[in-house]
Amino acid sequence: MKITEELFDHIAHLARLEFQGEDKVSIKKDMERMIEFVYKLSEVDTANVEPLIFMSEEINRLREDESKDTVTHEEALMNAPKKDSDYFRIPKVLDK
Repeated sequence: MKITEELFDHIAHLARLEFQGEDKVSIKKDMERMIEFVYKLSEVDTANVEPLIFMSEEINRLREDESKDTVTHEEALMNAPKKDSDYFRIPKVLDK
């Protein structure tokens, strides 16, 4: 599949990426190779292959979820660059 300049620019815009010069040409070629690979995969006969539900037969062995105090409130605030009595202070992110 050939990727047009408009399609490439649109995808880059959606991904919030900017490419110029040789980088743009290189990335565009890589995208075309990836799409060709996916088309190549569609040629594989999978008629008698059962769907894969799990990647392995192994069972996850999880530890019990135990609550324990590791850092006190005061210790957590000790190295804070800015704090306000009991809370971390951060720069304002949203405007009302």
